[in-house]
Amino acid sequence: MFLRKKTATESLEWFLIVGLGNPGREYEYTRHNIGFLVIQRLAQRWGMDITHYRFKALTGNGMVRGKRVALVMPQTFMNNSGVAVGSFVNFYKVNLDHLVVVNDDLDVPFGSIRIRKAGGSAGQKGMQSIITRLGSETFPRLRVGIGRPPGRMDAVDYVLKKFRGPEEEILNQVLDTCADALETYLEYGIDKAMNTYNGSVLNDEQ
Repeated sequence: MFLRKKTATESLEWFLIVGLGNPGREYEYTRHNIGFLVIQRLAQRWGMDITHYRFKALTGNGMVRGKRVALVMPQTFMNNSGVAVGSFVNFYKVNLDHLVVVNDDLDVPFGSIRIRKAGGSAGQKGMQSIITRLGSETFPRLRVGIGRPPGRMDAVDYVLKKFRGPEEEILNQVLDTCADALETYLEYGIDKAMNTYNGSVLNDEQ
């Protein structure tokens, strides 16, 4: 029997970049959906179509910096994000150090990002769902700061508020920096991305 030899591209391992959020128009552009916004910025930059529905997620893939990359936005609502992520990891046979999860973080100031090689959920329910489904905390994550709610505002109400006014200019810088950081991760590895991008993304004039 003749077996077709794999091409060089087909032999490459997959990288999976997952952004967390909630589906539905009412959640668009909210703090809790900043993971989706990062994925959409990457798709725009890389010319990827992420409208394909698979494993309860919107997804698209392509070649970036010599790597095979799949972008994923789970459509299961935040608390069940692990359902989609587990399916993609199994289907693409992704090594966990090639999985990056992008999520909002109340404990990181708005305008700052934190890249980590591993860690717990820090109370983020989407991240906890993924950790539970994978049975591991040892995968990279990009925590995008949204800061703490002002005054006595409830955290649930705060994360579901949309970005408005002056926040939008900062958000645009954040999304571009996240995209730069993920490109650096793909090309040079996570240590380079951490050393270069962890901290505030704001220009000096901000």
